[in-house]
Amino acid sequence: MASTLITVAPTGAETAKADCPALPTTLDELVETAKRCEAAGAAMIHIHIRDGEHRPTLDLGRLTETVAAVRANSGLIVQLSTGGAVTDPFEHRLRVLDAAPDSCSLTMGTVNFGDDVFMNPWPFVTELYQLTQEREIVPEFELFDLGHVAALGRLLDKFGVPYGGRVHCDLVMGVPGGMPGTTDALVAALNALPAAVTSWSATGIGRTSLTVALAALSKGGHLRVGMEDTLTLAKGEPVNHNAELVERAAALATLAQRPPMSSDEARDLLNVKR
Repeated sequence: MASTLITVAPTGAETAKADCPALPTTLDELVETAKRCEAAGAAMIHIHIRDGEHRPTLDLGRLTETVAAVRANSGLIVQLSTGGAVTDPFEHRLRVLDAAPDSCSLTMGTVNFGDDVFMNPWPFVTELYQLTQEREIVPEFELFDLGHVAALGRLLDKFGVPYGGRVHCDLVMGVPGGMPGTTDALVAALNALPAAVTSWSATGIGRTSLTVALAALSKGGHLRVGMEDTLTLAKGEPVNHNAELVERAAALATLAQRPPMSSDEARDLLNVKR
């Protein structure tokens, strides 16, 4: 039976701990989140970290410690964000790879991000991509708009396939400034994906989370959920733990007769180094 890769994105860089005390921002909270979300059906974790004041950081020591701790306490594929916060300089974002994650995010272009601009110029994208190939880290290509889909084709044509030979991307939908979180937008993006893509997932931001999840499952895709992307289960019903979002995604996937895959199955899907 076909199965579904569920990725949990537990923290992000946008939400303040003071505004959402349930957000996992300490190392202990992230480890506890990884364990509970794995038990709920997640196979990969997409990690942003915070400093001692709960502010977004790309401190290499903290990143390395986090990768080691999550690996020691779970079987999840560890994916680090190379996006960081919108204010992080390019050299710090490249340095994320020094923490030796299994996977990393790789955003395929600049996008308006609410009131901010998430900068990903082509020279940065290509430098980061070639570093992933050299370090044998599997990238997940983050696509916020149709232009990013086209850019992925351009990147693969020029620099070849990623380490591991698989091409996995994530459609990030519903960000103000990016593509909307609708079924029509998802289908348009899928129709434009390069032939080299071997698997894809979708992320619906905020109130688009359910629409995007259902559309993705109907088209054979995988799912990313988590408090980085949405803080409510329904109007007026806050998320109290990332595991709630993973449990809901797992239930939807099971209903679609594509139950959650294990981390070992996900490693085979993405050809992540064991």
